[in-house]
Amino acid sequence: MEQIVYGMLLLTSIVGLTFIVERGLALRRRRVVPPQVEAAIQSCQAPGDLPMLKRVCEQYPSPIGRLVLAAAERLDWQKADNMDALQTRARHEIAHLERGMVVLEIIVGIAPLLGLVGTILGMMRLFSNIGQRGLAEAGMLAQNIALILNTTLMGLLIAIPSLVFWSYYTKKIENLAVEMETLSDSFIRGQYRHERVRSDPAGAETDKGRKDR
Repeated sequence: MEQIVYGMLLLTSIVGLTFIVERGLALRRRRVVPPQVEAAIQSCQAPGDLPMLKRVCEQYPSPIGRLVLAAAERLDWQKADNMDALQTRARHEIAHLERGMVVLEIIVGIAPLLGLVGTILGMMRLFSNIGQRGLAEAGMLAQNIALILNTTLMGLLIAIPSLVFWSYYTKKIENLAVEMETLSDSFIRGQYRHERVRSDPAGAETDKGRKDR
């Protein structure tokens, strides 16, 4: 039973470390919001700039690039409909960024419990040995006490870093989501502003004709 507890703690630590490293690489800003895509979005001020923007987004695949490409494909839709579709797509992208976070959250909860299992196991063995042999064998007592302390310590050493990185990555995803929302909103407003500008002259001529009459 002792080996099972140590094995589960070791497996938990390996899984936690794997997801910490994987999420750390996946959530780098230049992978989520590449500077090239950000610059292309900011410079896309007219419909004629769309081919350049699409080319950059395809060259640097990223969540923000996929959002902008999805919005660019629906520019013939009404603005409200395009915004609704973009929000739906954004939720999918954020869910993709949050992949693996639930594993870290589970490890935060399960690692101390595994340490507690080891603690209870060590105490059971300790009292069993005391009942059978008394306090004469100091080596056996020390071994059981070591099991109690080791499993508790291992559980905390696994849970604490997992909690730290889970909190850090959660906040980082929130910041990246806000940044993607800002860039997407800027792109949408810029493109539909040009649509409104193109439609304004007709309205202005109509108003002018009414005033002339």
